[in-house]
Amino acid sequence: MRKFINYLKESYTELTKKVSWPSWDKLQSSALLVMVASLIFAVVIFAMDFAFRHLMTFIYTM
Repeated sequence: MRKFINYLKESYTELTKKVSWPSWDKLQSSALLVMVASLIFAVVIFAMDFAFRHLMTFIYTM
């Protein structure tokens, strides 16, 4: 149990004293970048799905 308590204390110290957290502006710009990239990825996947669905429908109805 002592090791676990020591682990928690060291983890807290590392997170509060040693980690350099991004500023609020950097955090917002990174979040915006992730949202835009996710949206682009979703649109690309949708376009591929749409194209393959219509291609397969065309092939099967020949």
